[in-house]
Amino acid sequence: MFGFKVNELGRYIVVLVWMLINIILFVMTYIDYGSTKKFTYLRAVIKKGLPIARGAAMVLNFNCMLILLTMCRNIISLIRSHCNYAVMRPVIRVLDKCVTFHKYIAYTICLMTIVHVGAHCFNFENLANSWETEEKINHKLSQSNEMVNPIREKNADPVTELFKSIPGLTGAVITLCLIVMVSSSTELIRRSYFEVFWYFHHLFILFFIGLLVHGIGRVLRFQTNVKEHDPEYCLDHLDYWGKKDTNCSELPTFDSYGASTWKFILVPLILYFLERCLRFYRSLQGVQVVKVIKHPSNVVEIHMKKSGFSCEAGQYICIQCSKISQLEWHPFTLTSAPEEDYFSVHVRVVGDWTSALSRELGADGDQLRNVSELPRMAVDGPYGTASTDVFKYNVVMCIGAGIGVTPFASILKSIWYRHQSSPDNLCVQKVYFYWICRESFAFEWFSDLLKLLEIQMAESNHSDFIQINIFLTKWDTKMAKRLVLEEPTAERDPITGLFSRTEYGRPGWKDIFKSVAVAHNNTNIGVFFCGPSGLSHDLHKMCNQSNDETKGVKFFYNKENF
Repeated sequence: MFGFKVNELGRYIVVLVWMLINIILFVMTYIDYGSTKKFTYLRAVIKKGLPIARGAAMVLNFNCMLILLTMCRNIISLIRSHCNYAVMRPVIRVLDKCVTFHKYIAYTICLMTIVHVGAHCFNFENLANSWETEEKINHKLSQSNEMVNPIREKNADPVTELFKSIPGLTGAVITLCLIVMVSSSTELIRRSYFEVFWYFHHLFILFFIGLLVHGIGRVLRFQTNVKEHDPEYCLDHLDYWGKKDTNCSELPTFDSYGASTWKFILVPLILYFLERCLRFYRSLQGVQVVKVIKHPSNVVEIHMKKSGFSCEAGQYICIQCSKISQLEWHPFTLTSAPEEDYFSVHVRVVGDWTSALSRELGADGDQLRNVSELPRMAVDGPYGTASTDVFKYNVVMCIGAGIGVTPFASILKSIWYRHQSSPDNLCVQKVYFYWICRESFAFEWFSDLLKLLEIQMAESNHSDFIQINIFLTKWDTKMAKRLVLEEPTAERDPITGLFSRTEYGRPGWKDIFKSVAVAHNNTNIGVFFCGPSGLSHDLHKMCNQSNDETKGVKFFYNKENF
């Protein structure tokens, strides 16, 4: 229970508040359209689908507002940088999950779209049929200036009438855009065909234009004179309409709310527009590529400089190469520390875009191109992630799996630089670093960084400040023979070249967390992970189980998301 309070409670509160708002909006709108007098005549011809459709529409408006805000990366980074971490921890932890929250909102939009569209399909069917079942009511309502029923004649085809209306036509466009965006966002397409995901996801522009136009048809109408013409009484006394000395002597008058979605999405649209303007401005700023280094296993290191660029450890940037594509931006974690006079990324060549970038840099051959011959590159960012909170804890556990080790290049270097320059101002007192990899040669560039850190720590008599633990999960017979011959006598590890010995097999996380907890009573311990979701789930669960209220040990779990 204590672990749940530390890592989960705040996040669940935020999500529950969001769900509660959705429920309240649906219920209040359902009651308004389902029971108030002003919609009596509209309910008489549309039947029970009206409140369901409008309740779903209100939830859609609210979530279409939120889904834009989750993609305003600059605003999220600004909130992270300027909010009090202790007070705003629940909000910040949700911000760290902004992509996940974006998906939850998208699922809600899909569900409410099904409800809204389905209800309105029945509504238009009922509107067409009402000329037979409620013919007298329709004729009576037609005596007023504007009819409640947008279908004006008998035997009308509901589908034709639907697409003749602005809400019907724009609703079809909105729904089609949503289907394409969601289907192209599946894990398979996003990872295998990123360009398909990227281009189709920009249908959100047409989606929001459709939303703004959707309500201007003024189809749904409410009665404006319920005091002078009581609809509940007059609906049962249609023959009294317009007759003097009766309660229905005055005919009903109607009006429409008109478009209301803009009230929800106008501010988010403006914020997102400013966000895109800022990104566009950044894309025009000059970026100087000062160095390109080709590493083994198809990894390319790029050193860059940009006027006014400043970053924090653990942040990421988005890179565009205009020669490859004018529209595509790809995120990469910064591997340089803020204390260095350049910023760098390590690009693993695994897809179409990264392969094209490697060719443009000359990294696909034996000879790299001169810096002056390299194509123009643009950089957007940097943007904050959970890893930027690493300096808020006394004890830090950094865990990287495979390529997930990348964020910790920047973090470990920055921690060490700060420890050297001003140790008294550094909150971090101990760092446990764990690296789980299948193949030792896959990330040789990172091994070189760890070697340099070990040398510098040894020279300054702080060898125990960063404890390095490397786990190799895959090896063959040839490697095993080499280990038997070399390890007993080698000063450095024969696999990594580090003083720290490589362990073989998967880490025993239960014993690891227990030993860290024993060594640091009454301490807030930040656990930072980047890697596959399966291991993330195990570590998250282990953090909750290892929290000990009696000893004051708190493990705060943070996963890299971008």
